[in-house]
Amino acid sequence: MKTKFLGVLFGAALILGACGGGGDNANNDNNTGGDTASVDAEKIVNNSCVSCHGNNLEGRGNAPALDAIGATMSEEQIHDIIINGQGAMPPGIIKGDEATAVAKYLAEKK
Repeated sequence: MKTKFLGVLFGAALILGACGGGGDNANNDNNTGGDTASVDAEKIVNNSCVSCHGNNLEGRGNAPALDAIGATMSEEQIHDIIINGQGAMPPGIIKGDEATAVAKYLAEKK
């Protein structure tokens, strides 16, 4: 019984953590085009990704490490996961220009 309860708690924490990164991009759902150079990708990562992936993007629980993700995935692959989700990561946590900027930022981590 305790194991099931801990499993439910852990699952709820993952979902709430993934949804809790609102920060500055919470009201930018319509931000789909424009200049990604003006987007602070590192700030978005700190607001939206570290709660699951770790403060240094080293990975945590079943959230994979992102600290060298660019060595194994292209910018396009990373962008696709940000937009569509994968595994325990829900889709659309980051959208538009912010998703593009974060994908570029993570792809540079090798």
